[in-house]
Amino acid sequence: MIDTANYGLLLVILFVTAYPFYYLLITSFNSGSDALLGGAYFWPSDFTLENYKTFFNDRKWLIALGVSVMRTVIGAATGVLFTSLIAYGLSGKDLVFRNFYFVVVIFAMYFSGGLIPYYVVLRSLGLLNSFGVYIIPAMLNTFFLLIAISFFREIPNDLKESAYIDGANELTIFYKIILPVSKPLLATMALFMGVGQWNSWLDAAYFVRDENLRTLTYRMIEIINKSQIPRESIAAAAGASNVTSYSLQVTAMIVSIAPIICVYPFLQKYFVKGIMLGSVKE
Repeated sequence: MIDTANYGLLLVILFVTAYPFYYLLITSFNSGSDALLGGAYFWPSDFTLENYKTFFNDRKWLIALGVSVMRTVIGAATGVLFTSLIAYGLSGKDLVFRNFYFVVVIFAMYFSGGLIPYYVVLRSLGLLNSFGVYIIPAMLNTFFLLIAISFFREIPNDLKESAYIDGANELTIFYKIILPVSKPLLATMALFMGVGQWNSWLDAAYFVRDENLRTLTYRMIEIINKSQIPRESIAAAAGASNVTSYSLQVTAMIVSIAPIICVYPFLQKYFVKGIMLGSVKE
C-alpha cells in the first residue's frame, strides 16, 4: 500500500516537473496562430515545422546561436584551465602570503563593486563591445577555486615528489599528473561554467552594442519583451501566418535547452563525485 502511494506520488511529481517542458516541445511543433487559440495540451493540434524553418532561416538567430556556442565552449575551457591553474598554485602549503591570497579570494566572493565600477573596469580594459567581454571576466570562478584548492590538497604528494625526481617542473606536473587525476572535478567545473555561459544574457545586454555579438539568450529576452502584449493583438497581427512571436519564442527555448540536455548525461557520472571530492577531510 505504501509502495503504491509512493509510486503514485512520484508519478504526479514527474508529470508536474516534466509537463511544462513537454508543452513547450509540442507548442514548437504547432502552428503559431493555432497555438494562440489554445487546445494543444498533449500533442500538436496543427503540426508544422514552420517555426523551426523560420528560426534556422533567420540569420539573426543563427548568429546568436553561433555566438552562444562559441562563448560556452571557449568560456568553459578557459575558465576550467585558469581556475585549476590558480587553484593548484594556491594549494601549495609553502606558498608565501598564502593566507593573504585566501582573504582576497573570500572577500571577492562576498563583496562586489557593483555594476557601474564593473563597467568602468571593462571599459578601461577595452573589453566593451567585444567577444572578450564574455570570456576574460569569467576565466576565474572563485567558488570553484576554493573547491579545486581543497581537491588538489588531497592528491598524494608522492606523485609530485616522484615527478620532481624525474626532473619535471611545476607546469609539467600540473598538466601531466594533476589534471589527469582530476577528471571528476574538471567535468563538474566545465558543466557549471558551460551552463552559466550558455544562460548568461546580462553582459550581452549591458556591455555589447554590436548586433553580431548578441547571444541566443539575449535574443530570447528580446522577443519575450516584444511579446508582452495581449495575445488577441498578436493573433490579429499574425493574420494567416503560421509563425508568431510566441511560437518563435518557444522554438528558441527548445533550441537553447536541447544542447544542455544532450551534454548533461555524459557528465552526470562526474557530477556528485566532483562536488563531494575535496569537501571532506579524513
